[in-house]
Amino acid sequence: MRGLFSAGVTDVLMEEGIVFDGAIGVSAGAAFGCNYKSMQPGRVIRYNKRFARDPRYAGVRSLLKTGDLFGAYFDYHLLPQRLDVMDEETYCRNPMEFWFVCTDVRTGRPVYHRSDSLDYEELEWMRASASMPLMSGIVKAGGYELLDGGISDSIPLKQFRKLGYDRNVVILTQPEGYVKKPDSSLLPVMRLAYRKYPRLTDALAGRHVMYNRQLDYVRKEEEAGRAYVIRPREALKIRRVEHDPAEMQRVYDLGREEGIRRLDEVKRFLGEENCRRADLSGVLKEEHQS
Repeated sequence: MRGLFSAGVTDVLMEEGIVFDGAIGVSAGAAFGCNYKSMQPGRVIRYNKRFARDPRYAGVRSLLKTGDLFGAYFDYHLLPQRLDVMDEETYCRNPMEFWFVCTDVRTGRPVYHRSDSLDYEELEWMRASASMPLMSGIVKAGGYELLDGGISDSIPLKQFRKLGYDRNVVILTQPEGYVKKPDSSLLPVMRLAYRKYPRLTDALAGRHVMYNRQLDYVRKEEEAGRAYVIRPREALKIRRVEHDPAEMQRVYDLGREEGIRRLDEVKRFLGEENCRRADLSGVLKEEHQS
């Protein structure tokens, strides 16, 4: 749910017509960030609040009944296709590339997948990127067995530079100075649950090391002027699973506030050619009426 901060930031950027050549999302960053490609500001906070207390959306009942804390069919198929529809036509037409990051459970390595449509397979890639270990079943897509991309590549800035994106806006959900600490409390359970996937459990055991190295890389890119980083000014203090719409709105609003505060700097960093007013008038009208 810290990803609601990112959604607040990206909604401001969309509304201001900030145009990117590409974007890459991990976990909630994939499930929420894809709305940039469909150009639907406001959709993330709307559906999260609407279904916050719906047991089909997220909760222990869903976990016990289906093996997924966040309902696999409800969240990733019924919701975007019927209940709060993603704009598939805009998604497919928009030239901005959107990439999902997932983790291959057999190798413990990241898998990067470019999404060009919103068909069933693509939505499964999205689900895989956000499928937390122990809280989700392993997702099969593209011939892989997959779980949450944050296990193996939480902040994929280095990968995105390898793909040719040399000036990047990075949205983090932890404040400046955050250092991830090892969490061994669930590791014995994970080693048992994923005993067939020893490389996955090795990746889980070393995740804090990977994450902190990536934070160092982000800082170096920021200092070199190749990355512009947006972070919350303090810890967001929201649970991974949140059922209170007011708490969701609070974190989303913090993202909006930070997005507005940083807007002029983002525009200067990107240059005028990437800050033209996008044709969002129809979309915005629809969102505000909903």
